[in-house]
Amino acid sequence: MPALDILCLGEPLAELNETEAGRFTLGCGGDVSNVAIAAARLGARSGVLGAIGDDAFGEALTALWDAEGVDRAHMSVDRDAPTGIYFVTHGPDGHRFSYRRAGSAASLVGPDRILAEAIAATRILHASGISQAISTTAADGVFAALAKARDAGVVVSYDTNLRLKLWPLARARATIREALTLTDVALPGLDDAALLFGVEDPDAICDAVLALGPKVVALTLGAHGCLVATPERRERIAAHPVRAVDATGAGDAFDGAFLTSYLEGRDPFAAARRANVSAALSTRGYGAIPPLPRRTELDAEITRDAASG
Repeated sequence: MPALDILCLGEPLAELNETEAGRFTLGCGGDVSNVAIAAARLGARSGVLGAIGDDAFGEALTALWDAEGVDRAHMSVDRDAPTGIYFVTHGPDGHRFSYRRAGSAASLVGPDRILAEAIAATRILHASGISQAISTTAADGVFAALAKARDAGVVVSYDTNLRLKLWPLARARATIREALTLTDVALPGLDDAALLFGVEDPDAICDAVLALGPKVVALTLGAHGCLVATPERRERIAAHPVRAVDATGAGDAFDGAFLTSYLEGRDPFAAARRANVSAALSTRGYGAIPPLPRRTELDAEITRDAASG
């Protein structure tokens, strides 16, 4: 049996989240790191692949992974490059991200640092558009990892996670579409996918993604839930109602729960129902990590929902 269920490739980040005007709380983030932690809290054997700086922020991330039971055997420490950081501020239109990540340790992880043995020892390799947007070196590294996963028969999961502050739309389109041709489970968001494919209709987006080769598409629709599609079937799944205070990391909570449930043998539609609940629960607190639900909390919420319905 592979050593890990899910190995997440990308950039870990230190997070400074605005909890009230002018006050920030130090935490940790980075989309794929968040996914690894979300999955670990739900019982998956998850790990992270990439690099952090030899600094206080890198030490904070290391301590977090250890506390959460996330494997970091394939996370290297770079003595010459820093750990990236980002700020989260909040306003009437939602949360806003500001990054300080140029030249980060993770951006230097290219094909020569992607070990086939590490990828062969997991059931799912997960990456994202952000994993590729941080540098051309990192983009090439992700492509190398996806190819090695394909060669090893490892399932590839990919979240489009478009960030136009990091790269031009034309380059993002070309890179992400190419990555999707090497993907088995695609996890796009509606706003991102509308820009990437030039269509806004969720069904049309799913058709476009499936045409590139993925076997499963779980398109998140924000407050409207998600649309799950395979070549044979599709289903729109309603969002789980909660009183949200901060949506930071909700998509990562969805990804971690979806992949964990999928690996446990649930079909994509059942996995998405659990993922919707996990994403909703993650919006009830501030920051990317603290509100991520644990297995007992997710199961209890689903049980309550079933009893009330």
